[in-house]
Amino acid sequence: MIYEGGCHCGVSRFKASGTPQHVSICHCGDCRRCSGAPFVSWAAFPSAEFESNGDIKAYRSSTDAVRYFCAQCGTGLFYVNEQMMPGLVDIQTCTLDNPEALKPDLHVQTTEQLEWTLELEKLPKFERFPG
Repeated sequence: MIYEGGCHCGVSRFKASGTPQHVSICHCGDCRRCSGAPFVSWAAFPSAEFESNGDIKAYRSSTDAVRYFCAQCGTGLFYVNEQMMPGLVDIQTCTLDNPEALKPDLHVQTTEQLEWTLELEKLPKFERFPG
């Protein structure tokens, strides 16, 4: 299977093929701060099965971690940490052209999970903004 995706403005694109090693939801504080979201969904593919193009910049978010983003619009795209996940590229699944294609199969870094995210299903739901 081939998975394609990119940034909000369309300048930066990527493609991954094969089967991801995992599709996870990460709750760590580093992911929260870099995304501005309470958690991020990731899919890890072998580096050899991944390619990217466009105006992509790198940001070293810790000693071992490098996060890649579109230099034009700032969309976070993928992550590499050779120490923790050698030979893998972790793609932010919601930047895929079809984000429904990869359903998460586990939660990671739950010791840092925001407690209120455990209650999200209990909140009222609206198809669009309430009027």
